Amino acid sequence: METLRTPDERFLNLPGYPFQPHYVEVGGLRMHYVDEGAQSAVPVLMLHGEPSWSYLYRKMIPVLVSAGLRAVAPDLVGFGRSDKPANRGDYTYQGHVNWTTRFIQKLDLRGITLVCQDWGGVIGLRVAAEHPARFARIVAANTGLPTGEGPIGDAFMAWRKFSQETPTFPIGQIVQGGCANALPPEVVAAYDAPFPDERFKAGARQFPILVPIAPNDPAVPANRKAWEVLRGWEKPFLTAFSDGDPVTKGGERLLQSAIPGARNQTHTTITGAGHFLQEDKGEELARVIVDFIRGNS
Repeated sequence: METLRTPDERFLNLPGYPFQPHYVEVGGLRMHYVDEGAQSAVPVLMLHGEPSWSYLYRKMIPVLVSAGLRAVAPDLVGFGRSDKPANRGDYTYQGHVNWTTRFIQKLDLRGITLVCQDWGGVIGLRVAAEHPARFARIVAANTGLPTGEGPIGDAFMAWRKFSQETPTFPIGQIVQGGCANALPPEVVAAYDAPFPDERFKAGARQFPILVPIAPNDPAVPANRKAWEVLRGWEKPFLTAFSDGDPVTKGGERLLQSAIPGARNQTHTTITGAGHFLQEDKGEELARVIVDFIRGNS
């Protein structure tokens, strides 16, 4: 497997991101993560999606740490400071599940509060369902666990088409397009930092076509099995979707109705936020998570 590694100097002096890098090996690849707060504290595992990286959680990490929690935010393989296989064929849904599972095992995270958005949930909900003993709570934000059933929204299909046909894949501008608020140029540049050129974007290019949109997708059987677990999930489960995401709008209703642990929770709608609600309203989302953990300890 040919892999690329973004030069460290690309990550110097990024606005609002003073965190020291940490690395762990998963399946022969180096995976980067932020790890702030006491090692003995309740771990909050924050999984990003497409095409962002742990920079997305920079506003939330200080709020969680100040509340006495441990904030762990990895970069998925192919993103951020993690290694990036150069061949798109090296990226599969199952591969990401395996890498993320190995990451959790290597850090031996237990009593996890999972915070997942976009592909962070598509991967994270699978991992939680397959290893439930390691998870204590889940917060789902603008995400889901697709099984290729039901109508596929026009917004997602338009995004999928764009991702495969555009000659250049403008990571920072894509994040900007998924936000309700205008981002400063230096923040847009920070989202671009892990990707010096198009060769580094194989994972970002591949993710949109890995989403199961038909029942015969190879990931569907494992996702259906995960749903069997989630339909019996009694541990606390909270939805915190935004009010301005055309891709996942309404997905919270399925999670709330299908998952027993979602009953009697104070589900939240983050107003004034787009798909990337961590960027638009990160501090608010972090406070919701803190309250959720305190109310379900």
